[in-house]
Amino acid sequence: MPTVVFCDLVGSTGLFEKLGDATASHLVTQLNHALGRAITQYEGRVVKTLGDGIFAVFPKEEQAVSACCEIQRELMERPLMLFADEKLAVSSGTFRSLRIELQIGMESGEVVEINGDCYGDAVNSAARLADLAGARQILTSQRVYDALPPSRHGELSSLGPMFLRGKEETTTVYRINWQKKSEIDPDATMLGVSFKEALRTQQLQLSFGGKTVKLQQSGSAIKAVQMGRATTCELEVSDPRVSRTHASVQVRGNQFVLTDASSYGTWVYVGGQSEPLVLRRTDCVLVGEGEISLGCERTAENAAIVKFSVQG
Repeated sequence: MPTVVFCDLVGSTGLFEKLGDATASHLVTQLNHALGRAITQYEGRVVKTLGDGIFAVFPKEEQAVSACCEIQRELMERPLMLFADEKLAVSSGTFRSLRIELQIGMESGEVVEINGDCYGDAVNSAARLADLAGARQILTSQRVYDALPPSRHGELSSLGPMFLRGKEETTTVYRINWQKKSEIDPDATMLGVSFKEALRTQQLQLSFGGKTVKLQQSGSAIKAVQMGRATTCELEVSDPRVSRTHASVQVRGNQFVLTDASSYGTWVYVGGQSEPLVLRRTDCVLVGEGEISLGCERTAENAAIVKFSVQG
């Protein structure tokens, strides 16, 4: 079955700010060339480059998994060796300190090709999985898991069901463990905590400005918690960057789903993960503990930050 892969460079905005447009563009171009070589090696095809990433299609699931694992290992073990202009990379102290990291999403399914571009549900799902992945992480689906030979199932860990943007039904998501067990950073994921564990939790606690609101999975008088400037919100947040009804959390299928309804967006930080999941009129499932920054990143001055914790 055709398998779609999206590889995105983590923190590309900061990279351009740090290096300048010309140098960063050169580096990203070299990275894309290196990714293209690895993809071709496993019989994949680069459909197009996406500025700071690549969209590729492979004939089969196993080829896609092998290629993506190889790409992540190469970036971890020899990040500078991937670039054709090695002299530039080695001579620059700035380059030595850079962390070149990718987040990868993968899905299999029917793909329609029109004028060299590819379309279909698998393309949309792979892009959503890449958006949700953390640095150095590869996320995929039940469909890819089922298509792999049983001998490779041990390389994948289930994160359980979750909602992908634009889909009404949950998708069972898997993380592909390309590192040795001793090398895996449990916080190097946007999800952070297994969704299987989340299904057993009973209560979500949200705190802001000295006020705490609790939402039960069942048997609670409160069915949803709204956050925003409006006085009718359970968590009232007085900040010009926050919309009147900025975001809400409700129980959906035994999961606590955060939905953004704002003008400026909502930033979600799970566990110790520094890279946020940014919601703009979309939703995500809350697991473990972390912070929800309304209207701006949490590093912004006087950011309105709601702390959350899912407890058993």
